[in-house]
Amino acid sequence: MSDVTVKIDPKAVMSLRQKTGLGMGACKDALVAANGDAVAAEKVLRAQMKDKMDSRTERAAGEGCVAILIDGNKAVIMDVRSETDFTARNDEFRAMAQDLAKMALALPAGAVTMTPAMTARLDEVRLKTGENVQFGKGVRIDATSFAKYLHHDHRLGVILSYEGTLPDDVGVGICQHVAAAVPTPAAIDESGICPDEVAKVRATAQAEAEATGKPAQIASKIAEGKIRKYFEEVTLLGQPYVRDDKVQVKSVVPAGTKLTGFWRAVVGG
Repeated sequence: MSDVTVKIDPKAVMSLRQKTGLGMGACKDALVAANGDAVAAEKVLRAQMKDKMDSRTERAAGEGCVAILIDGNKAVIMDVRSETDFTARNDEFRAMAQDLAKMALALPAGAVTMTPAMTARLDEVRLKTGENVQFGKGVRIDATSFAKYLHHDHRLGVILSYEGTLPDDVGVGICQHVAAAVPTPAAIDESGICPDEVAKVRATAQAEAEATGKPAQIASKIAEGKIRKYFEEVTLLGQPYVRDDKVQVKSVVPAGTKLTGFWRAVVGG
């Protein structure tokens, strides 16, 4: 059918172009093929573009943004990736990432798996940008309370869960610590460290202490000191606080408050 028999409103063409990011000619042809039905025309364009977009999935997607959303006792943190920093900084791209996070809130707790609705929303931006836009990874969390931090460039974010009372600035500060600390904390405290890893560290520390030739009792104390140092280096509560490295993180947590988890997301990480 040609546009001789189907009258296409230029406003409809422009609307479809704004929605899909495709050229005026392609949008008009799709409207003609769909007999002027805008919804059907969009489906036509998506079908035409699917193979073209899928062929781009092997192109590097090293840019992107992190999205964080907290709603009561539910939270989501995820990253969405793009090929260029220009797209990653675009308001529409970031809005799409937040929409994905909002949809993910309805999922069960655990690793986020894309739903058809989430994929369709992501594909809208894929079509408009022509880039290999991809969902990276994310997690949906259940907890009593949350704090969060999103870096100014949106490439790095942290969610902290806790029980009790935590002033907003302290919560943000601990999240910033998780974002910036080197090494990144492996667990809240020593109880969260893999027992096998602790056993390896303990064995190495003991062997090194015994190699000094000190008496067994002194060697054991040396080994225990190394274990304590190890826990201070890898646990959140034990590390020197990034806002004041003269104190440990545990010293800024109010009495009666318990940190229960943290999740760090970085683009491409």
